[in-house]
Amino acid sequence: MTAFSLTPEQRDFAAEVTRIGEEQLRPLAEAGREGAVNRELIKAMGSLGLLAKLFPGEREAAAVDLCILREALATRSTETETALALQGLGTYPVLQSGQQEQLEKWVPAVAAGDAVAGFALTEPNAGSDAAALELVAEPDTDGWRLTGEKIWISNAPEADFYTVFARTTPGAGARGVSAFVVPADRAGLSGEHLDMVSPHPIGRLVFDGVPVRSGELLGELDRGFGVAMRTLDLFRPSVGAFAVGMARSALDAALAHASERIAFGGPLKNQQSVSHKLAEMAMRVEAARLLVYSAASAYDAGETRLAGRAAMAKLFATETAQFVVDSAIQIHGARALRRGHLLEHLYREVRAPRIYEGASEVQLTIIARELYR
Repeated sequence: MTAFSLTPEQRDFAAEVTRIGEEQLRPLAEAGREGAVNRELIKAMGSLGLLAKLFPGEREAAAVDLCILREALATRSTETETALALQGLGTYPVLQSGQQEQLEKWVPAVAAGDAVAGFALTEPNAGSDAAALELVAEPDTDGWRLTGEKIWISNAPEADFYTVFARTTPGAGARGVSAFVVPADRAGLSGEHLDMVSPHPIGRLVFDGVPVRSGELLGELDRGFGVAMRTLDLFRPSVGAFAVGMARSALDAALAHASERIAFGGPLKNQQSVSHKLAEMAMRVEAARLLVYSAASAYDAGETRLAGRAAMAKLFATETAQFVVDSAIQIHGARALRRGHLLEHLYREVRAPRIYEGASEVQLTIIARELYR
């Protein structure tokens, strides 16, 4: 396979995921409550084997396969795509760095759709500057106690466990952060939902002396920032795949509308301003898709210096999705802003990926830094 084409088997996989998303998962997603974890949907993805594809043989999925999965689901149901992606994001640190007890406890449960995961990195004073974490992990008998707050955490406060990043060495920046897996029923851990524009569950977590054992440390002490970055290097291109899926859905809607809508004596597509806009939308979607799969292929090939390529893919694809969804709404006119319209839904969904897992400005900083390595 090259970075510019999928194998016949991968195309068949994408088509099958698209079919499952349309026929079986979208109805479950639409029946769920906005802003809440949809456990029925997650269980269905487990039963259908989609979550297990995140952890084939209890190892990480190929980055290209992850992108195929996320793009295909996003074209049919963004809620389904996001539910699947969050399971991977919260579990991959355990998969990559967890001790055997934690691997056996959580990874099969997530793959089966029986456990919900959360990735708890961001804090009120540490968003883009993740090295500025303030959640404190103080040494305690056979472990630590966590005190502080996390915010904008997906699946919070409903997840069954969280990958939590906390400061174990004060004043050490990124080199003083450790990662832990924390069950949600642990004493001292509480949280609340946050009402957001996007429909998936996001919340705040409060740690009041939450005990964690030495066996719940992920990786090495004070090396948790690397655990987070390894996870994000894998997931950033696939965030781009999510964005490409949304952009494809918006482009398809715009193409159909421009063909059917009669204005000024003919189909809207005959207006040069509309046809040229559609052409630009299609060009940007294709370019974004190529960047995404190029970065994913590089990850799978074991190439070095992946951060810049992952940042390019995430940045270009998410900015493209914003442009394409906005342009599709302009072509549709006021009907696209009516509550329940596909494009109204995508407009609420498309804004967040330009911020989470590294804002667009952070991606530019990463790319610039890589140019001078």
